[in-house]
Amino acid sequence: MAVLRPLIAGAMALSLSGCGVVNWFGGLWGDGGAAASGLPYSASLTRGEDRRDFTVEVNAVGADLSEARESARFPATRYCIETYGASDVDWVIDPATGDWAVSRSDRGLVVSGRCTAR
Repeated sequence: MAVLRPLIAGAMALSLSGCGVVNWFGGLWGDGGAAASGLPYSASLTRGEDRRDFTVEVNAVGADLSEARESARFPATRYCIETYGASDVDWVIDPATGDWAVSRSDRGLVVSGRCTAR
């Protein structure tokens, strides 16, 4: 029985690595940055006065929205899941374009959204 326990624990660890659980736990001890996550740019999320609201600044000077969209989407999804348990986000939309409202900062692009799950 004593020999069987390490084998079972090893099998469980290998099975969890396939579904991303091990990578999720690795993120608890620090973020490896954009390159480690496979995203094109790094991004930082700032929570609004209402905890559901947030702003994401993508560090991508000269990039357009289509290049930076996933880099903004990732921290927003993670924030909503960790805070509210679901990934639903309503992005602030520019009425003129029907697409995400974007402003530029000295470091790149800024988009805003709101977690919708309760």
